[in-house]
Amino acid sequence: MALKNSSDGRTRSSIQIFIVVGLCCFFYILGAWQRSGFGKGDSIALEISKSGADCNIVPNLNFETHHGGEVMSSDDSETKSKVFEPCHPRYTDYTPCQDQKRAMTFPREDMNYRERHCPREEEKLHCLIPAPKGYVTPFPWPKSRDYVPYANAPYKSLTVEKAIQNWIQYEGNVFRFPGGGTQFPQGADKYIDQLASVIPIKNGTVRTALDTGCGVASWGAYLWSRNVIAMSFAPRDSHEAQVQFALERGVPAVIGVLGTIKVPYPSRAFDMAHCSRCLIPWGANDGKYMMEVDRVLRPGGYWVLSGPPINWKNNYKAWQRPKEDLEEEQRKIEEAAKRLCWEKKSEKGEIAIWQKRVNDDSCRDRQVSFCKAGDVDDVWYKKMEECITPYPDVSGSEEVAGGEIKPFPERLYAIPPRIASGSIPGVTVESYQEDNNKWKKHVNAYKKINRLIDSGRYRNIMDMNAGFGGFAAAIQNPKLWVMNVMPTIAEKNTLGVIYERGLIGIYHDWCEAFSTYPRTYDLFHAHGVFSLYKDKCNIEDILLEMDRILRPEGAVIFRDDVDTIIKVKKIIGGMRWDTKMVDHEDGPLVPEKILVAVKQYWVGNSTSAQ
Repeated sequence: MALKNSSDGRTRSSIQIFIVVGLCCFFYILGAWQRSGFGKGDSIALEISKSGADCNIVPNLNFETHHGGEVMSSDDSETKSKVFEPCHPRYTDYTPCQDQKRAMTFPREDMNYRERHCPREEEKLHCLIPAPKGYVTPFPWPKSRDYVPYANAPYKSLTVEKAIQNWIQYEGNVFRFPGGGTQFPQGADKYIDQLASVIPIKNGTVRTALDTGCGVASWGAYLWSRNVIAMSFAPRDSHEAQVQFALERGVPAVIGVLGTIKVPYPSRAFDMAHCSRCLIPWGANDGKYMMEVDRVLRPGGYWVLSGPPINWKNNYKAWQRPKEDLEEEQRKIEEAAKRLCWEKKSEKGEIAIWQKRVNDDSCRDRQVSFCKAGDVDDVWYKKMEECITPYPDVSGSEEVAGGEIKPFPERLYAIPPRIASGSIPGVTVESYQEDNNKWKKHVNAYKKINRLIDSGRYRNIMDMNAGFGGFAAAIQNPKLWVMNVMPTIAEKNTLGVIYERGLIGIYHDWCEAFSTYPRTYDLFHAHGVFSLYKDKCNIEDILLEMDRILRPEGAVIFRDDVDTIIKVKKIIGGMRWDTKMVDHEDGPLVPEKILVAVKQYWVGNSTSAQ
């Protein structure tokens, strides 16, 4: 009996020890879990269960093009979603903030009528913009540089208006772009060779360029092979479908104009700016437009002007313009360049090239009007001023104002001067490097979800909330480019950092339509966009705008908190998008979720609404 009691006691002691150790382990793990920020795990799981979301690695979401033309049925979880009907086919190329009818109600002075004028809330369309019949996925780059399917932009007027200038030719069911232009009849490559004899294009010093009045953006298209990325812009239908053609070719471009408000780019952004017969009155208003170019041009950057009035003495007869007018026009441009302290590097044929000084040290005696102290990057809907943006201070005559930029591609991951100098509050070198590592990890996960990301399937990509440009840097590939959008309500304005990395981007308020034609982007990345705007405007409006500018069979990657993702998914349920929820790459307990979507292929018809 004694032996039996002793055995029972040992057994009970072992069980008690096991229970105590088990409880200690449980509470330790629970505490660690709560401290990690994953304490919402149970509520997340409950919400996902309620929503019917399927968190897996999207085994059945089709990213491939198929052009079936049929609308696929929605999941059961989406049957209660509001259904958005197609708009009438007349809205196929609708650009809400550059609508032609609305534009004509505004003054023509200083191109005001061609600037952004967005519809009032009651004027917004709440329907899906249809693709034209016969729409097909554009050719992959580099074929798309030279060929665009006729069905995607069925407008032949440029083939007539610019026939002798070799802009565009219609051949059967495609448009062909020979690479010509008004100022480069021998082709854009030969023209760029002329520029490269003066401007250091080959060694990576010049990476970002601005093309004002771009036409069909052949200059930007041919710069791509030289590792230079150009932001091109032109007015809405000054000549029909210029920017639309540029984007169909796979060239970065937006609808825009130098008018009464500042261009939506940060100061000291571009290594080079360019105008080839862009019809901008550079000498007018004391050189106001040249002052705006100076604001966005990096210290040491180049400005190229080709065509009238350059070298007017030899060209006025060919241009069929009075030589007195041309002489006065060039005189005003030369005077404005002197006030800006630009150095003229070359004037040969019809091409003139100036270089902006690296700092203000050699120009201190000039009698000019400087802009008032303030945020030089606060430009959204801000009136363009007739004043010169001052250089950042320097400590020596050879120092580059604002910091020296490394050549590309080294600058992609070098510490940007704006961060190294501490000029962005709350941002350190360490936090910037951590952000880069985070986005490398995220992009690797994206490539597992959608293996077509760097295959050439997606050429025009948009990051709707770009931060430091970490997504664009991690996805960098010669087959694609990223439009990095800096929301005007973002906590930190880091668009200048993005340009210092050798990437491009633009300021935008997502409560309004983007300055582009429909169906001009292949892939969207929306990180935290809907959390940022949840108290600012209607989520539905942002999603409809995304649908407007996303190509049929284009893809979207949403990354946001689970509550926001569920709201977005419900709205998408009525938009002819196929969706799947995916867990964060660190596991299902992380509150941040990923929603991937593919826009279905469909085209307009006569029974469409509105």
